[in-house]
Amino acid sequence: MNRQQGLKNPSSTLSDYNINNWITAYWNLNPSQLIKETLQKNQGTLAANGTLVIKTGKFTGRSPLDRFIVKDDLTTQSVDWNTINQPFDSIQFDKLQDKLTAYLNGRDLYIKDAAIVNAEKYKLKVRLIAEYPWSAQFVHNMFVRLSEEDILTHTPEWTILCAPGFKANPNVDGTRAENFSIINFTKKVILIGGSGYTGEIKKGIFSVLNFNLPTNENVLAMHCSANVGKDGSTAVFFGLSGTGKTTLSADPERRLLGDDEHGWSEEGLFNFEGGCYAKCIGLTEEKEPDIFKAIKPGAILENIKFFPGTCRPDFDDTSITQNTRVSYPIHHINNYYTDQTAAHPDNIFFLTCDAFGVLPPLSKLTPEQAMYYFISGYTAKVAGTEEGVLEPKATFSACFGAPFLPLHPNAYAQLLGEKIKKHNVNIWLVNTGWTSGPYGEGYRISLKHTRQLISAVLDGEMDRAEFTTTDVFNLQVPTSCAGVPEEILTPRAAWDDKVAYDEQRIKLAEMFQENFKQFTDNVSTDIIAAAPRLSIEVADTL
Repeated sequence: MNRQQGLKNPSSTLSDYNINNWITAYWNLNPSQLIKETLQKNQGTLAANGTLVIKTGKFTGRSPLDRFIVKDDLTTQSVDWNTINQPFDSIQFDKLQDKLTAYLNGRDLYIKDAAIVNAEKYKLKVRLIAEYPWSAQFVHNMFVRLSEEDILTHTPEWTILCAPGFKANPNVDGTRAENFSIINFTKKVILIGGSGYTGEIKKGIFSVLNFNLPTNENVLAMHCSANVGKDGSTAVFFGLSGTGKTTLSADPERRLLGDDEHGWSEEGLFNFEGGCYAKCIGLTEEKEPDIFKAIKPGAILENIKFFPGTCRPDFDDTSITQNTRVSYPIHHINNYYTDQTAAHPDNIFFLTCDAFGVLPPLSKLTPEQAMYYFISGYTAKVAGTEEGVLEPKATFSACFGAPFLPLHPNAYAQLLGEKIKKHNVNIWLVNTGWTSGPYGEGYRISLKHTRQLISAVLDGEMDRAEFTTTDVFNLQVPTSCAGVPEEILTPRAAWDDKVAYDEQRIKLAEMFQENFKQFTDNVSTDIIAAAPRLSIEVADTL
């Protein structure tokens, strides 16, 4: 009992967390040691190239209905309480934490000290105390790694207690189910129990930054990817899962700043993380070479199956989940940005996977439209992605990250609007979804064409392009782009059945308007006026 291995601050003790009777505490093991521990506990296997493959159990994605924030003096007036930011009683939290730490007693524990935020001015020191070694390996991949010298003096500001094997009793503990993820901003503790899905770890601490940085530092926290051109120009990609955020930012011609979470300060852009967490469904070296090559020893593949009789990952096999994932440190990408802070962006892309086939593959937004589409955060789910989804389903997630935003969406939108105007940023709406018809009738816009359109923006070609304006959505659309068929640039022209397109366009516009009603009391009339217009006669051309 109470053995300790690894490197730690001499003053660090698990007794500070009411954990007094562990078996072995493994402090800050390196990746090879954590992989060895995982294999010895029969919690993972190795792929043919030495990559660790794990299964996260019952949960293969986040459980937003089981995410809570402790409601107390610090958060009562500041948090936007809703079905996403659900309140949790502070006394119940203390009792649940005591039960969880009691569960951790008598077990091997894996502690990983790390930081969040690459920019030194805003860096946050964190500590994970985990039941499983691969949870610690995930933090090693995804958070900012510390030097041995930093570890020896590390005193965490935030602590994450992660016990996938611990199950709550909803009738006693105040949770909705056996699994939970609870943030306590006053105690600076995150409790995760009942779920082995690693994304709960990163999104928990992301929520912390989304509260702290806008409130205390006037920094916009963003659910986006970003990359940097050879000339130092920065591009930002907002988008919900499945829209291409990670894929499109992994551009061999540009350096990757990060694939998911960033801050925008007066100094410029910076990555929150030290790694990437990419979806693997349908992954090939041809389509996504940077991500494919990043899957090597040290990376963790989640919920992947092998080709029968081999140890080769089958990225087309979705029998466990469609949300197959890989985490890896950012240096697994050859072409990544090494400086702490990049320049203010020249271009921002809002990515949406429009399964209705209505939106253009590229359109330029006015500042007011930018605010409207940012607050809307639109994409669409298609049949098969969730149980019960039999036809395209519109999904709106404010600021392209509602599940991680403790503040009201308008707080983030106002910061974005201020920065767009101050730095004269171009905003583009990119549809990575369907054209020539809705899902099931048309076809998905090719990744090749999407890349060509984005390259045309970044190379300056779109500065010289001619634009036309669509009806209803009032979007400015380029009339041509080298290498992209003209008929897909204006979606109505791509549909054989123009009447069906007009009906689909009105249907989607109504969905936008209905969703935005919840925000009209908190935004300006100029932003409301940027909504799709339904009271006009539909023209025959666009």
